[in-house]
Amino acid sequence: MVRLRGIFAIVCVVVACLLPENLYAQFDAASMQRQQRGQNMGMNGGLPGNGTGTQGMDDPNAMGERGDTTEVEERERKPLESYYFGDTVRALQNWQWTIDRDFDRVNIEPLDTTLQDWRIDYVFYRKGVGDMALGGLGQSSQAINWFDRRQDKDFIFARSYDAYTARVDNVPFYNCKTPYSNMTYLESGQKRYREEHFELTHTQNIDPSTSFNVTYKARSTMGLYDWQRTKNHALSVGFAHTGKRYSVHAAYMNNMVEARENGGVVGEWAIADTTFEMPSGVPMRLASSKAENKYRNNAFVLKQAYAIPLQRVTEYDFSLADLSAVYIGHQLEYNTWSKVYTDERATYTNLHGKYNEETGKWERVDGLEYYDNWYINPTKSRDSISERLLSNKFYVQIQPWDRNGVISTIDGGVGIDLHTYSYLRPTKDYVHGGAMKDKRTSWYLYGGTGGKIKRYADWGAKAKYYPSGYRGGDFSLDGDITLRAYIRELPLILSGRFKQEFRSPAYWQENLLSNHYMWFNSFDKESETRLEVNFSVPSIALELGFWQGVMSNMVYYDGSSMVRQHSDLVSLTSLYARKDFRIAGFHFDHRALVQISSDESVIPVPTFSGFLSYYFEFWVKRDVLRVQLGFDGRYNTSYHAPSYNPALSVFFNQRDVRVGNYPYIDAFVSAKWKRMRILLKYQHVNQGLFGNGEYFQVARYPLNPRMFKFGISWSFYD
Repeated sequence: MVRLRGIFAIVCVVVACLLPENLYAQFDAASMQRQQRGQNMGMNGGLPGNGTGTQGMDDPNAMGERGDTTEVEERERKPLESYYFGDTVRALQNWQWTIDRDFDRVNIEPLDTTLQDWRIDYVFYRKGVGDMALGGLGQSSQAINWFDRRQDKDFIFARSYDAYTARVDNVPFYNCKTPYSNMTYLESGQKRYREEHFELTHTQNIDPSTSFNVTYKARSTMGLYDWQRTKNHALSVGFAHTGKRYSVHAAYMNNMVEARENGGVVGEWAIADTTFEMPSGVPMRLASSKAENKYRNNAFVLKQAYAIPLQRVTEYDFSLADLSAVYIGHQLEYNTWSKVYTDERATYTNLHGKYNEETGKWERVDGLEYYDNWYINPTKSRDSISERLLSNKFYVQIQPWDRNGVISTIDGGVGIDLHTYSYLRPTKDYVHGGAMKDKRTSWYLYGGTGGKIKRYADWGAKAKYYPSGYRGGDFSLDGDITLRAYIRELPLILSGRFKQEFRSPAYWQENLLSNHYMWFNSFDKESETRLEVNFSVPSIALELGFWQGVMSNMVYYDGSSMVRQHSDLVSLTSLYARKDFRIAGFHFDHRALVQISSDESVIPVPTFSGFLSYYFEFWVKRDVLRVQLGFDGRYNTSYHAPSYNPALSVFFNQRDVRVGNYPYIDAFVSAKWKRMRILLKYQHVNQGLFGNGEYFQVARYPLNPRMFKFGISWSFYD
């Protein structure tokens, strides 16, 4: 593969040369009015956080250091006119957001250039207690907290790569007063076994309401274990215009994954066996079969809305957020995924495959195969599967009074989904190409409403129903409320959510024709009732959570990787707590999750999972160099953890081995020097020191052994 370090160096030089020194500054409606009335407020109208007078966008509190303003030519600045963003948001120097997939709403987030989670380079460990992972960077993973797992049924084969893929619901859009770029590179392990992470983001505003951005992420592991190499690429290109009356969001996404599949170790004993001096010597079940998965995804979304005010709009109204209005919108989404799985028939040997009761020793077993069946071709496999979605929806959003009223918006819409499912014919086309296609159509109605009571409460409700078609009868109802109280202006937040859903099983859970697995099922609809309650006190870094779920007709994969439907009720209860104790510069961050499943053969979860981070944070030089020094640890109790099936690309519920009761600890030093973040990490520093020596999160898939990692992240902006 092309060395990512060379690419990183070249891009750094090019982007640094292209960035302009200054762009524009924005100001809110109130500031503009004051300026129009003849008040001398300076270039930025005295925006909070941006300073006053002619200081403008060079305010060090915005994103960093003061720039050189001697060559700045004063010119008229246009305000940001948008019904999405109020004065508080517009006062920010830079911010980002994602779009709601169904409704004309955005989710606003600040740009993260801090040290807070920079050390956690495996992104799925940044939320809660993280994911259970196969081991290497860019490989499959699944959330430990069952309630964090995505439940929609579109192309389930790529679900295990959710942490790395660019999707409609996570593509970022930006608004920046100055162009912003960030480049990140991380590397670990020896050259032969290297893990690499390269990331590039560039965003720039064309005018105060219009912006574009490009984000590219590449992750790869050469593989510390045999036949483990994985390459993962994600590209997203976004364009946004958030005007006073017209808004449009457009994004293109491209995802690519190439993963060699080793099938996991032949036995857990191999990880603790000292005869294997290097991880590459540990025997794997599919290494000699040369099994490999290739995933491709292309997606495009276009979402636009036009506002029709119901009140007179004056020249002083830079936003319709405070006026009655009707918004008419349309969304087009195109999404295509493909997966090709290949392998060759081969066997493996388990040195501890059979226990001899007479001698009290384990004996060698030869000629073992990973798959039981070879339906189409007895010597090699080439399973090609693809899925395409074309979705159109039209919606109306009514704003009765203003966007922050007790009833802020009332939404309604209608949409149609056109699905095309393709797989190879069980003939000569299986090797040479040629596909069977199955087209399914569904149309749906959806609606919602929401509002707020000043700063004390937010509420919302939404529903979606499929009257007919492929998913006819599917229904979901979702309601949420957030209450806030204040003690000396410090918030206490209590939120709750209730969800009821009836959903059809995934197409591929009912229809599959491949070399190793075949089934044609007719399942009933799944039913899920979910209750969530969360309490947080941000000022003291405290968070408490409770989830209760009841499922019926749940579809899952059993110990032989076959699809099953459990007709009885299954309940799951989860309790979550997080508390960061801070004493001077010391941080003691604790996250704990307790899960209780009524049937672990259907929903296997560890009873206890934990993540902790102990570190000391301090200034080496005030406002110049800040350092973190400490360690992170992960742990879960022993249970029958799921394993992973490469041909199906799914986690299945095995009952043969137990996994857990092993702490996995990383030691790190991270620092921020002006606009640059630096990371030094010794991953799995405790290997061989304590525990049972079997470091697994997924059954038969060991985590990485001890290795050193370094990284750098550099932001460019004026």
